[in-house]
Amino acid sequence: MNLKKILPKDGPPINEVSKYIEKYKNNLLIIKYGGNVFIDRNIFNNFIKDINILNNLGISIAVVHGGGPRIKRELDKSNIQSKFIRGLRVTDENIINIVETVLIDFNNDIVNSLKKHGTEAISIHTKKNNIIEVIPESKELGYVGIPKTIDSGVIEKILSKRQVPIISPLGLGLDNRSYNINGDIAAGAIAKSLKSRRLFLMTNVEGVLDKEKKLIDEISSSEILKMVQDNTITEGMIPKINTCLDAVNNGVTAVGIIDGRKKHSILFEIFSDKGSGTLIRK
Repeated sequence: MNLKKILPKDGPPINEVSKYIEKYKNNLLIIKYGGNVFIDRNIFNNFIKDINILNNLGISIAVVHGGGPRIKRELDKSNIQSKFIRGLRVTDENIINIVETVLIDFNNDIVNSLKKHGTEAISIHTKKNNIIEVIPESKELGYVGIPKTIDSGVIEKILSKRQVPIISPLGLGLDNRSYNINGDIAAGAIAKSLKSRRLFLMTNVEGVLDKEKKLIDEISSSEILKMVQDNTITEGMIPKINTCLDAVNNGVTAVGIIDGRKKHSILFEIFSDKGSGTLIRK
């Protein structure tokens, strides 16, 4: 394999890359890419290139994408005000139709962009290859679901063909209706069901910061719980951390929280000694 040809010049050092290819070659990595990072088209294009590189290196990956800002934009166009309960959007029949359309459009955008680079990607959402069966989160939230079962066989079949599954955070209820799922929760459920080696949550923060606002490279689940208890970790970061803890306590070896705005951050996290962001272990 000619690594010089595949890797970007401003990526991780080649001598480190070959060591990590060996480490991950028989493992699955799940990458969740937050919709709030994807607003910038340059960042989107960088991400597509990195996924293409991972695929060319023979690494098995599945991508779960978000879409919050795009959903908000469409709701604003229709003059629909969103109400949030515990950080989750109350989703009535009208809103779920918009959410589903936006997420499927976005999913197709990712798939088509990867195909242009030569990577075969396959859409997974409520209208095609659905893998998530959900139960409603609560009556007051409407069409917001929690993953109940994941059909991991669909993902495994796609991966066996060296293709990349691109998964929307949507699922079907027992009523066969579509439900919106929090992207991190969807990614965590998929990572657990496939017992993936890594789950990476790519977002618009650097990683987990200590009280002095310095980045923590690696941390155990017990240490991170203390940080939640003493309010070092607050608000929007708490659901993310809960997803991480749930994953590492249910068969995922480690979870990384990575800054998706930084160029090649996923490559540095997987293929360099230094890593990128924060790695959470059991």
